[in-house]
Amino acid sequence: MAADEPGAGIGATTGGPGPRQAWAALPWLVRIAVLWSACLVVVVAGLYLLGRIAVLLAPLAIALAATIFLTALLDPVLLRLRRLRLPAALAALLTVLLLLGILVGVGALVWNLTASQFDQLSQELTQGLDRTRDFVTSTLPVTDAQLDRLVDQARQGLSGSSPDPVAGARTVTEVLGSALLALVLLFFLLKDGRSMWHWVLSRTTGPNRPVVAEAGRAGWRTLGAYSRGTMLIAAIAAIDAIGIGLALVVLRVPLALPLALITFLGGFVPIIGATVAGAVAVLVALAANGPTTALLTLAAVIAVQQIEGNLLEPLVMKRQVRLHPAVILVAVTAGTLIAGIAGAFVSVPITAVLWRIIDTVQRHHNPSTPAGASDVPSTS
Repeated sequence: MAADEPGAGIGATTGGPGPRQAWAALPWLVRIAVLWSACLVVVVAGLYLLGRIAVLLAPLAIALAATIFLTALLDPVLLRLRRLRLPAALAALLTVLLLLGILVGVGALVWNLTASQFDQLSQELTQGLDRTRDFVTSTLPVTDAQLDRLVDQARQGLSGSSPDPVAGARTVTEVLGSALLALVLLFFLLKDGRSMWHWVLSRTTGPNRPVVAEAGRAGWRTLGAYSRGTMLIAAIAAIDAIGIGLALVVLRVPLALPLALITFLGGFVPIIGATVAGAVAVLVALAANGPTTALLTLAAVIAVQQIEGNLLEPLVMKRQVRLHPAVILVAVTAGTLIAGIAGAFVSVPITAVLWRIIDTVQRHHNPSTPAGASDVPSTS
């Protein structure tokens, strides 16, 4: 075969078409699917690696996440104090002290009201589970032996994963250390956060600087909006807890106050928290007053949560993070699987900020979309 004939070259010496020819011979749809799949694998692998690193450095990761979230939340307070011509260090210190005062006051109030009732709540939950077990065995084709086997397996798993006293003490130490580290970092970020951002931008030169500036501003504004939305959700969760608490009082279900508190705390975990809190209330009602009261409690929980979930919360969070509920559900599930409860709390803001940054970078490269003009991320 001559060197200038078709098929000469690499394909001829190897006895078949070369990689480029084989790639070009594939249908365009297959090539697009391969490229997107490869990109998806790389992104998922990178996120998984970051998640595993965050789990290994859990105390530090939690402290950093809490610090950034609180900085975005308290930045408007800092700006108001700075407008009073207070020095940056004094304004940051007063902001941190205000946060500590609110947390300590609310924690002390909640503890005094509910601490003595949680032992009784545990007993009521056990009785509710037992009555649920009796109902399942009497109405479904499930035997007592099968349920006992499942319960024994669950108990063995819990007993096997229960920490020893040394691990428990270490966990308490890590939590206290993370809280102290978060407070110290919060002070420095409130005091010097903008200077730190200017330093980062000063290391970015060329045409990438406007992209980094606009993406940082968009991500910071999204995090600030999420933090303010979370505070509004706290007010909505309080309304939810009050509504369910009043329903429990009307139905004469015991432990209405701690159940309302669980409902309030569950409202901070999107989708999953409200479901778990409602299940606890129904189980207590079943144990205390029987199936009729449990069904009425279930109806009240569903009614209150539907009003809160379909009318109030979407008006707040959809405007703040602009994520579809399906995306939020996937993010919360993934965060829970990777880092437990802490992952459930931080998954939604991380997803919202990343999406806003990616969207900003894409719009920046679109000539029809004007780039942002501000270099400093701001919550305003």
